[in-house]
Amino acid sequence: MVAIFYTSGSTGRPKGVVLSHRNMVVGAKSVATYLENHYGDTLLAALPLSFDAGFSQLTTAFHAGARAVLLNYLVPRDVLMAMGREHVTGITAVPPLYIQLSQLEWPRAVTDHLRYFANTGGRMPRETLSLLRQRAPNAKPFLMYGLTEAFRSTYLPPDQVDRRPDSIGKAIPNAEILVLREDGTECTANEPGELVHRGALVGMGYWGDPDKTAERYRPLPIGVGGREAGLPLPEMAVFSGDTVRRDPDGFLYFVGRRDEMIKTSGYRVSPTEVEEVLYAIKKVGECAAFGVEHPVLGQAICVIVTSPDGGTSIDAADVLRDCRIRMPAYMVPSKVIVVPGPLPRNPNGKIDRKALSAEFAQLVADDWRGNGAGLLHQGARK
Repeated sequence: MVAIFYTSGSTGRPKGVVLSHRNMVVGAKSVATYLENHYGDTLLAALPLSFDAGFSQLTTAFHAGARAVLLNYLVPRDVLMAMGREHVTGITAVPPLYIQLSQLEWPRAVTDHLRYFANTGGRMPRETLSLLRQRAPNAKPFLMYGLTEAFRSTYLPPDQVDRRPDSIGKAIPNAEILVLREDGTECTANEPGELVHRGALVGMGYWGDPDKTAERYRPLPIGVGGREAGLPLPEMAVFSGDTVRRDPDGFLYFVGRRDEMIKTSGYRVSPTEVEEVLYAIKKVGECAAFGVEHPVLGQAICVIVTSPDGGTSIDAADVLRDCRIRMPAYMVPSKVIVVPGPLPRNPNGKIDRKALSAEFAQLVADDWRGNGAGLLHQGARK
């Protein structure tokens, strides 16, 4: 045991993930391998060091003999200023920060030195990715997916970004990713299933919480991934709780967290699917989608949006009209709520969808009871 990283608590109280020396060393080597880090790199550590991806900037730099610049920024422009001042060659950030950075002009001092930018902590909106590539045309984009419980899991090589911009890629070096059904058997191509991570990066469980550990860290079923029945000792794998699918070429696509999926009108809808369309409309600054209990639909889709300028100058009805054009009927939000930006973040810098749901769920439910399910609410948060 070498460290305890606390999850951001997006699905309940934060849990302490115990990592070993092996996890940390192999993780650093794996990341440095696919990012091609070397002693001439300067990495910007702008994510919190309590976040596994943030701490990974240090371990990766140590492994490669690179330079790491620590930054506790106040506004996104501070990040760009630091990148230019320190001649940063690599940055890893979460989508909410990239959304803000993409809306700023990037100085020449940034683009002259930046070799890559890497995304973690949620799917990068396609529109944001396009803007970032315009801002830094010579930088390679790395789209990544990670689990605190297994340090890091997948990445999409830059040469696949144009072909598969929605993919989270394939397993990083020293890891294997399986897609399993509930009965433990492997899914076929394009069949949704649970992402299961095996290999040297699997952590040691949750500190002081055997029940939660038993939910996520489980023995790999016999016959899966080449595991033979004659092996007497169990192999522990991380069952992520995330639903993904694998295409015929072996590339993975994130569908959603099982405990965040919205069940509406008999369909299962991922919040990220809804948010992706909203970002593509190019009228919102930030957004978050979640399900609210509904007497007829089971759950209704509610979205919180901000204006690109951070105020409330966006019209909720206008956003809803665009949604009806671009989405199937079952995915169209029942509520669009406009609030001043930025949206609240959790300690790791991700948009706190759970906090927004808790804040607005009762308001939305009361609104439906008083005015009917079709009413749009527009206003500011207290």
